[in-house]
Amino acid sequence: MAVVPYKEKNTSKKSQVAEMFDNISPKYDFLNHFLSLGIDIWWRKTALKRLKRYLKGKNIENLLDVATGTGDFALEAHTILAPKKIIGVDISEGMLSFGYPKIEKRGIKNIMSLEVGDSENLRFEDNSFDVVIVAFGVRNFENLEKGLANIFRVLKPNGYLLVLEFSKPKIFPLKQFYQLYFTSILPMVGRFVSKDNAAYTYLPESVQAFPDGYEFIDILLGIEFRNVECRTLTAGVCSAYYAQK
Repeated sequence: MAVVPYKEKNTSKKSQVAEMFDNISPKYDFLNHFLSLGIDIWWRKTALKRLKRYLKGKNIENLLDVATGTGDFALEAHTILAPKKIIGVDISEGMLSFGYPKIEKRGIKNIMSLEVGDSENLRFEDNSFDVVIVAFGVRNFENLEKGLANIFRVLKPNGYLLVLEFSKPKIFPLKQFYQLYFTSILPMVGRFVSKDNAAYTYLPESVQAFPDGYEFIDILLGIEFRNVECRTLTAGVCSAYYAQK
């Protein structure tokens, strides 16, 4: 059974996730940085810098950021990877509305654009992108395998996928503290600031249900990605997955 934000509603996960992010979009960036103590910024930088090493100086023509949200991962990719063209897609128009001003402020409207879209129905032709990145978005896919297969389709041969996602630490006492923080403190603060009672309860539930680590690697291999690797960050609180088409 799919984990959804609004359990009382008889609507699809995709529509509920879009509604949830529309609801919390005005406070999303603040809560992201506040609740992670700013570590989420370091996670993005670290994951992209490692990807840059894997690319070995290859020029990136086109980069796609799936579940781009307010565009932070795509903007960091612009700084670190310097692709010639960046497209960010997200199912939440509310989230995208907070990304447009960031692009304007950077003065990169000729390089980066944002649009409504989702992983399962990407409008792009086969073999379109050198790199696809996803930060904290794959666990929100309605159909994980279908979304990843569609990402595989739009990647160029030898292109790279980078997925950044929460995982479940296994080391004592971090495991116990993480469980307490994620199930009690984070939802309480999230509800108070965002005014959405479900969003920050859905977060720990979706992380708990996500097949992280070797399970996710097996899914990527099943879709025929190769050179799949998982790098844990902050003792397993977050993981960066790298895979090549």
